Amino acid sequence: MRCSRGLIALAAFTVVAGCVSPSKSETHANPSGATESTRQVNISSKQIATCQLASTSPTTQVGAGISLDGRSLTRLNTARVVNVAMGAGQSVAALGFTRSLVGRDLASGGADIAGVPIVTDAHSVNAEKVLAQHPTVVLADAQSTPQTALKQISDAGVPIVKLPSAWSMQDIEPRLLAIATALGDPSRASALRAHCQQSFGAPSAKQLRVAFLYLRGTAAIYLLGGKGSGADSLISAAGAVDVGAQAGLKPFTPITPEVMAGLKPDVLLLMTKGLESVGGMTGLRQMTGLRMTPAVQNQRVISVEDTLLLAFGSQTWALVAAIRQAIEDVTR
Repeated sequence: MRCSRGLIALAAFTVVAGCVSPSKSETHANPSGATESTRQVNISSKQIATCQLASTSPTTQVGAGISLDGRSLTRLNTARVVNVAMGAGQSVAALGFTRSLVGRDLASGGADIAGVPIVTDAHSVNAEKVLAQHPTVVLADAQSTPQTALKQISDAGVPIVKLPSAWSMQDIEPRLLAIATALGDPSRASALRAHCQQSFGAPSAKQLRVAFLYLRGTAAIYLLGGKGSGADSLISAAGAVDVGAQAGLKPFTPITPEVMAGLKPDVLLLMTKGLESVGGMTGLRQMTGLRMTPAVQNQRVISVEDTLLLAFGSQTWALVAAIRQAIEDVTR
C-alpha cells in the first residue's frame, strides 16, 4: 500500500472531532458494549493551552507574499482574510488576526474561530462561498483544490497567497512567517513562537520507544509510521524514540507481525478516531501484529484528536508537551 503523508493528513482532517474522552485513564466502552480498564491517555484540543497573541485591528496592515504561480504580491489589503490552506485558520487567529478572518477551511478549528464561516466543501474549495465573504486576500497551500475554484477566485480580482505546507516541527515557523508576512506583520511569527515555546519545556530523558499507528478499521487500513510521517518529529521533540523512523521505515508501512517483531514499542500513539475504528484497546489486542508488543501487553496507549495531531501550527508546541507528559503518565 502506498500512502503519502499528505493523504494521511487529509484523511485525518476528514472527521471534525466532537466529544473527546477525558485525558486520564478511565473505563471505556467498546463496540460490543463491554467495558475495559486501560492506561490510555486521550489528548484533545480542549486540553491544549491556548497560545495566542493579542488581536490586531483589521485594515491597519499591508501584507505581501507569493502567488500560486510564483509572482510576488505586495500591498495586500488584509481587512478581510479567507483561509483555505489546510488547518491554517487557527494559526491566523493565534498570530492575532482573528478580527480579519472572515472565512476558513473545514480543518481549521478552535473555539475562537468557531463562528467564522466554513468556505470549503469537505476539503474542496467552494469559490462561491469564498467570494460571498468579500475577501481582500485568500490564503491557500498545495493541498487547496480544485484549481478551477482557485482560478475563479483569482479571476474575480482577489489575490491568493500560497503558504508553505507543514509536515514537521521544522515546518511550523516558515508557515507562521508566511502567514504573518501576508497579513502585514512578519514580526508576529517570532513573537508567537517565543510565546508558545514557554509551554514546550525540556524533553524527557527516558528515551522510551513509541510507535505511531495510522488506523482506519472501517477501511481496513493499518499502517505504522516511519521516517517522514510527521508524527516522528513530534515523538522526537517529546524526547522519545520513533521506532519506525529509527528502523528506517517509509513514512507509512503496513502493520504485520514481521514488521513489528523487532520494534518492541513501549507506547503506541494513535489518532482518536483511528483507535475508535478498531474497537479501542480490545481491538488492538486482537491484531496479530500488535498483541505481543510491550505497548499492548502493558496497555500503554496515547490517542490525540485527529485534527490536532498533524496540524503543525500554533498549538503544536503545547501538544508536544502534552504528549511528553502522557508518555510519562502511561509508563509509570
